[in-house]
This record gives sequence, structure tokens and C-alpha cells, in this order.
Amino acid sequence: MLRTVMPLLLGMFFLVAANAEAADRPNIVLVMADDQGWGDVAYNGHPILKTPNLDAAAAAGLRFDRFYAAAPVCSPTRASVLTGRHPNRMGVLQWGHPIRPQEVTLAEVLKTAGYATSHFGKWHLGSVRRNSPVNPGRNGFDEWLSAPNFFDNDAILSRRGQAVQTQGESSIVTADAALEWIKAQSGADKPLFCVVWFGSPHKPHQAVEQDRKIYADQPKKLQHFYGEITGMDRAFGKLRDGLGELGIRDNTILWYCSDNGALPRVGSTGGHRGIKGDVYEGGLLVPAILEWPARLSKPRITDTRCTTCDIYPTLLEIAGAAAPKQPPLDGISLVPLIDGEASPRRRPIGFWDYDTGGVVTPSESWMSDLLKAQQAGGDLEPNESSKNAGVLPKPAYPHDTFPGHSAWIEGDWKLHRIASKKGAVKWELYNLAMDAKEQNDLANTQSQRVASMRKELESWLNSVVDSLNGED
Repeated sequence: MLRTVMPLLLGMFFLVAANAEAADRPNIVLVMADDQGWGDVAYNGHPILKTPNLDAAAAAGLRFDRFYAAAPVCSPTRASVLTGRHPNRMGVLQWGHPIRPQEVTLAEVLKTAGYATSHFGKWHLGSVRRNSPVNPGRNGFDEWLSAPNFFDNDAILSRRGQAVQTQGESSIVTADAALEWIKAQSGADKPLFCVVWFGSPHKPHQAVEQDRKIYADQPKKLQHFYGEITGMDRAFGKLRDGLGELGIRDNTILWYCSDNGALPRVGSTGGHRGIKGDVYEGGLLVPAILEWPARLSKPRITDTRCTTCDIYPTLLEIAGAAAPKQPPLDGISLVPLIDGEASPRRRPIGFWDYDTGGVVTPSESWMSDLLKAQQAGGDLEPNESSKNAGVLPKPAYPHDTFPGHSAWIEGDWKLHRIASKKGAVKWELYNLAMDAKEQNDLANTQSQRVASMRKELESWLNSVVDSLNGED
């Protein structure tokens, strides 16, 4: 009798333990703006913008004051969030380039740890059509309502490949869809992973009247730009408050950031050099906030340099998950930082804005065409770049040239490698602690430091090319 009962009792014990472990794992909600610069929030000193919900989150959670997008444009940074790898490793060299189907994504790994997964809003990592090999569903997301690029009010979005006409302010529509899914999942035994990527404040700026009129004393262009950010802030607040109303906010990681630095003319870098598209600080630094009341009980501000590549390893460590065959990572886990351990970053940060064109992805016209085709009883195939996303380069990318602008941050030092279209290379070196605006080039007076950092940067660039050629 005892021999019969013991296996049953042990099985029940492990089942209860597994359920308890799932219950202890935090929910995860990742929120990302589209083209919001470091200075495009009130809490970073913007004199006009109203962002009360982001300000409240920054005052309550972990505020990152030196948080970098992995790239100075959108698609590459989004790829870095999902993989923990520099986007050039997977061929997302510029905006509109699709992610390779071979990549291991955060959603795929978290699913193995029992998470329910979803994506809402801007995708921009390939076609969101039904047969696309790179749509959110093929990248580990159970539920998705997504756009192939940025989207504006009353947008047509793709729900698992089916075109859906939405009504309302674009960020609110995105937050409402996410909250609907979160509410449906919150009573389940499994934790949830929800990605919410707004289409704002990408141009053209089309603020709704409620948000525009706050800035009626500003030029019309700024009224709509500022209004889009305030509308996005309202949506973020709705999402944040909704987690509380569902009773799951305490054990939910809510992580907010933008995908690249500030837009020209209208955006704010907070005084840093460069804008979107530049590898200088203004093109890379973005606002970032992490809230997790169950583990972050007191507000903190950190000036530790972090990057969107760090999101993947951080969340996997927290969730107790790992990819069975993890390719090389560029990010590090920020768990020690979250837990309040003050220590310098143990790994440098590499950037490489590859000198090549983007891939045009006109979300509005593509989604309109898809809706019309499906209403007529048909469907559309994904565009060619998405169909061929998994094809490895032939010939392989060379190891003796690295086109474009790359950089290497080690501690407070930042080395730039700037290759002209003719192949000439210029080196610049800045001490970011003393010269955050990158105005005083020290390359000529710090030759030994340049040589040491150059060796590390070039070794890293070679590693990236190996990945780009499919060697991992």
C-alpha cells in the first residue's frame, strides 16, 4: 500500500511545487515608444511636454538615466530586445529589415518556462501577413494584433494575419487590446509576457484633439508632436493602472523605453550630440523605466550604462529560463542592478550602424490592401524581403571592412569608428563622464587607450560578422 501511495504523493508534491513556481514568476510587460528622444519626457526636464504617467513611474520605480537603444533606428533596436543580440548579427542592419526566423526570441524561450505570450502594436521586423515566416506568431507570440511599421489613429492592424479595422487614438487602441488580453490571462495559472510597442511619436504626427489642445500656444507641428507623446503617456497610464485594477501590478515587471534617439527639429536629446540615425549619444540615449513593486519597493535612479540588449538576459534570469542552444549575446543581466548592487558594468557596449539602406514598409497601404483582399475572400503573400529573411548571405560579408559608424563604450570612455563610403576610417574618443555632449575629441592625446579599445571593438565587429554570415 505504501509503495502505491508514495509515487502518487510525490507526483502531487511536484505538481504543487511547479504551480507555486509559476505563480511566483513575475508577469512581464514591455512597452516601447517609437522615436521618443531622451529629453522627450517631463521628468528629464522638458519645459513644455506633459507626461504625468511616465513621470509617476519614473518617481516610483528604477529610472535609467543612461539607457541606450542598441541602434539609432527602430527595427534593429526591436530585434535586440527580442534576442539580447546586436541586430547586425541577425541581418537587421537598418529599418525595415526582417528578423531571421533562425533567431531565438524572448517570447519563444519564455514559452518554454510556461508563459503566455502576446504582441500588440508596431512590429517592423517583417511582414505581419498570415504566411509570413517572420510574423509575431512565428516568433513565439501566442496572440498578436500588430502593424508592419508605425501606425496612426483608426489604423488597420493584423490579428494573427487577419486585417482588423480599429477606431481611436493609436496608442490607446494598443493599450486597450493589451489590457483585454491581460485581463483574460490574469486568472490563469501561467504568468504572462506582453509586448506593447506604440506607433507614436513617429511622424506624421496626428494628435487627437484632447491631446493637441494642451499645446495650443505652440506651433501647429509641435502641437501634434507633443500631443502624440501625451496621448502615448495616457495609454501607458491606462496600462499601468489596469495592472493595478486587475490585482497583478505588484508582481509584474513593467519596463518602458524608446527605440532610438530624438527626431530632428521637434524632438529633444536633452542636449546630447546627434539625433535619430546617429551613433552619438543623442541618437542612442532613450528614456527608460522599470517598475516591479514586489522586488523594487523603493524608487531609485541609476546612471549605470545599460542597453536594450540587456532586456533579454535579465528577463530570462528572472524567469529561470534559458535557450537550449543560446547563440552569442551582447547584453548582460541587470538583476544585480535591480537588486540594488552598485557595481560598474562588467561588459562594454558595442554599436554598429551599418551603411546600407532600409526596406520600405508602408504600413497604411499594406494593411489597406490586405483588408480589401480578405474582404473579397482572398489573402496576400508576404513581401519578398520577409519571404527570404532566413536566407544566409552569399557571398559572405567580409571581415576586412566594416561599413558605417560603429562605437565601443567601456566604462565612461566611448570610441567611435567612422568609415567613409570610400573606406577611409576616422577615430574619435570621448570621456562621457566629463564630456557627455561628445565635444572634446581626445583621440590624439589618448593613443594607448584608442589602441586598446580599437582592438576590442574590431574583435567584436568580427564576431558580429561571423553571426551575420550564419556561423552561430
